[in-house]
Amino acid sequence: MPGKRSTAPSSAPKAHLHPESLTFLRALIRANRKDPLVAREWFAEHKPEWEAKVKQPMLAILTAVTAEMEGFAPAHVRPPEKAFFRIYRDTRFSADKRPYKEHVAAWWSHRDLEKTSGAGFYFHVSPLEVVIAAGAYMPGKEQLAAIRHWLAENHIRFRALLDRPELRRTFSEFEGNALTRPPAGFAPDHPAVDLLRCRQWGLSCTLPVDEALSPRFSAEIARRFRLAAPVVEALNDAILAPAAEPEQPRRRVLFGFGAGQKPGKSAKNR
Repeated sequence: MPGKRSTAPSSAPKAHLHPESLTFLRALIRANRKDPLVAREWFAEHKPEWEAKVKQPMLAILTAVTAEMEGFAPAHVRPPEKAFFRIYRDTRFSADKRPYKEHVAAWWSHRDLEKTSGAGFYFHVSPLEVVIAAGAYMPGKEQLAAIRHWLAENHIRFRALLDRPELRRTFSEFEGNALTRPPAGFAPDHPAVDLLRCRQWGLSCTLPVDEALSPRFSAEIARRFRLAAPVVEALNDAILAPAAEPEQPRRRVLFGFGAGQKPGKSAKNR
């Protein structure tokens, strides 16, 4: 009848996963640990289930999270399809020939940096857990040096960002993969030496996998990303500053050695 509201259920995917999503991922893991050819045949046969039960709900989650990021991390806004990691593993140079990843994941990089570089926002879901993280994970050589030089001068500001009570309640700092000694060009007694020795900087938390089934899942990811955003912004400012000021006098340090230091022994202290 005219004016009557339709009661038909919406076909749009909800912004969370479903029990069937986790059932599929568990089946994928079992297939993935067989012969790679068998695993590929299994996935080809079950690809419609992958699309319906995992990929489309994940894209709905990414769409909802990205919409929230417009308000606190606009430089990281990108189409959901670009943020979503492929399920296929690159096995060309690996002894591990499993053809598929055993979790689904997304990464929002800065628009002025390459997809897998710089500081950004990340989460993944496996049948066992949800991991939400933000920061700079294993940055390249020049980005590493840029962050360290920024931290040498701004470590008090950076520690203040990390020490916010709500952030501490929500995240842990992830393992910094630290050097045993200060990197080349930095004094052992520098007040930021603990930060300078790190090779990655960021935050992470692990949640029960049931969180991925909650209707509030995308909102919870966005809430945690919002808390971490000042840390991500600071790290990217450090990375992008040398590009904006190419004539900085420290430029040689970006290649592994400082003024007056001969190359040859600095690489191990990267």
